[in-house]
Amino acid sequence: MSVPESPNAVNILAIDQGTSSTTALVVAPGGEVLASASAPVRPVPGPEGAVEQDPRELLDSIISAGCGAVRQAGAPIAAVGLGNQGETVLRWDRSSGEPLGMAISWQDRRAVEVTSGLSEQRERLLQISGLPLDPYFAAPKMAWLRRREGDGGVITTIDAWVTHRLTGAFVTDAATASRTMLLDLENTRWSAEACGAFGLHAALQPEVVSCDAAIGETSAFGGALPVTGLAVDQQAALFAESCFAPGAAKCTYGTGAFVLANAGGRAPSSPSGLAACVAWMLGGESTYCLDGQIYTAAAAVTWLQQLGLIGGAAELDGICGGEPPERGSPVFVPALAGLGAPHWAPQARGAWLGLSLASRREDLVRAVIWGIASQVATLARAMCEDAGVPLERLRADGGLSRSSALLQAQADLLQAPVERYPSPDATALGVAAFARLGAGGASSPQDAVGAWEPAAVFEPRIGAQEAEERLHAFTSAARAVIGLAGE
Repeated sequence: MSVPESPNAVNILAIDQGTSSTTALVVAPGGEVLASASAPVRPVPGPEGAVEQDPRELLDSIISAGCGAVRQAGAPIAAVGLGNQGETVLRWDRSSGEPLGMAISWQDRRAVEVTSGLSEQRERLLQISGLPLDPYFAAPKMAWLRRREGDGGVITTIDAWVTHRLTGAFVTDAATASRTMLLDLENTRWSAEACGAFGLHAALQPEVVSCDAAIGETSAFGGALPVTGLAVDQQAALFAESCFAPGAAKCTYGTGAFVLANAGGRAPSSPSGLAACVAWMLGGESTYCLDGQIYTAAAAVTWLQQLGLIGGAAELDGICGGEPPERGSPVFVPALAGLGAPHWAPQARGAWLGLSLASRREDLVRAVIWGIASQVATLARAMCEDAGVPLERLRADGGLSRSSALLQAQADLLQAPVERYPSPDATALGVAAFARLGAGGASSPQDAVGAWEPAAVFEPRIGAQEAEERLHAFTSAARAVIGLAGE
């Protein structure tokens, strides 16, 4: 496969296939966005924690958004990069490429029955994969789907199917593979032992490749284009936000909130119960990260809107302002789809605690914003303790990062600056940087990402003691919610 010889000609079509939409950008060598298009997708919730997605709709959205961006750009495209949802899985036919049912979303919780049955192997699976045993990750969903649907077809993360449909290759990138619980984190190969624990076969998994690998060509967006970049969404955002040094961290405030911190070139462990993953693999060399997840962030704001407490996310700053809640105000635990790291309580559910007859609508909304910020701060603190490196700053991206009230609360609780990333499309820009490296259009990660400045910086406005008291109140509330779930 040929790649362009001149770095000056490397415009990248970067596609971020997300939970509720697919975004496509055409990105110039300096990081400028020449064109942008998007297409909606619709997760389908169901009983018992089910969340499914139509794989054909996902693929159609990729092609629609990608073609729209290419038409709008009116400029030559040198390569394609693809970002994916990470833990969403699909059963499909290798011969025909046809899906054999709905995709099981990363949000789906039905695989709790699988994880419950593997409790005795919890520590060994953590040792192999770096991931706590939880239905959030791909392997429990894959095992649940295999038990329900039988032996026909292959079951993979959704990116392997999309890449196969676009290029014919059967691959997944190392960062996505590290989100399954099936990868040996240290040698980045499929673990026969981990696969066997879930009733799966290592030989049936896709080839694991670097994030900057040239894997094939696609004609889905016009003429034949090489696909030279693959990545899971959160790790792509970490790359775009120049978190290249150990300890550098970002949080993506999307449907969920995801905190990642660079952990360097050796597979880390996490006494605090965080996930340890491949951040990216470039040219066969892995960089690792620690990862914490909050399953409902913007989804909690959408829920407030559905309850009629707000008209939309644009109202948050007007309701919450930049001031912290009054002492004794309600505390909210954003466990509407369970609690992830460091609690790993999938059956926990969200709650306001400390309500009184004096509690107002504004107090409830503010509590949700501070609850999200509290959980992020809890994760960031755990990462610092595990890595032995203080948090100097947190970089923030994602749709909900447009809320200044949220980012001010975050700075207050972290007692560190929070920097708002200047683009809403960090994942796509990270994928573009991987693809640029794979296409020969950049000589280093810094060169591939380019220079950028924060759109805004939020400094702490409360003292360390007050921040500690507020985090203690949140931790107590989270423990109460977990206790109720166990009854």
